[in-house]
Amino acid sequence: MKKYILDMLVKENVRINTKHALMKLSPSDGTLLPPAEPGQFVEVRIDGEPKTYLRRPISINYIDRERNELWLLVQQVGAGTVRLSEMPAGSIVNIIYPLGNGFSFPEDKGGKLLLVGGGVGVAPLLYLGAELKRLGYEPEFLLGARSEKDLLQKAEFEAISKTYCTTEDGSAGEKGFVTNHTLWQKETYAKVYCCGPRPMMVAVAKLASRLCLDCEVSLENEMACGLGACLCCVENTVNGNVCVCKEGPVFNINKLQWLI
Repeated sequence: MKKYILDMLVKENVRINTKHALMKLSPSDGTLLPPAEPGQFVEVRIDGEPKTYLRRPISINYIDRERNELWLLVQQVGAGTVRLSEMPAGSIVNIIYPLGNGFSFPEDKGGKLLLVGGGVGVAPLLYLGAELKRLGYEPEFLLGARSEKDLLQKAEFEAISKTYCTTEDGSAGEKGFVTNHTLWQKETYAKVYCCGPRPMMVAVAKLASRLCLDCEVSLENEMACGLGACLCCVENTVNGNVCVCKEGPVFNINKLQWLI
């Protein structure tokens, strides 16, 4: 898929909680956003922050075609992401878009699909769920967080399809981790998609394998260039070491070393 370097206008930068903001961007020249697949990501240049000289990789959270908007869910981790989360409407942000390989869709639209996200890892699942629904699939969401206040974009997920939750303190949904939710015993799914902290994804992958479910995960390895040149995002797979930014970030769990 062709890649673009785009100057994007910040239309909104909405504070979700103390650590997360939702940026809504449109091409500054008024042109239409080029196509992108669910699961792909962007590399954002951080201007005006002397401590940050590398771009920051951020998942494509959603694409609103009617408003010609690209959404990025930004978690404040360091100086670069703090700078992004504080950019006011009217600012210009430069991105490389779209990068990586996205999720694959089943040929059969008959079964339900489960999209499992934890923390800021829910980000790519919103666009994925919306596209699956648009194409006639039946997605459902399972979101995990430490507490209710840490659940991100719950209302947006609920607007697409049925949404389940787990929280570690029991303040929302079922208490425990996403792998403990009772829906795994109650429901039948044709495929599982997952993104979040690595320990959570490994646990979901092993559970999906035990249940004989096809499963794809979106890795969150550190990515400096996004093009496979810097080698800082290498993942050891059954086919050897590969760059997550170029070969992923989405992988079928059978391609990873997690089940060995």
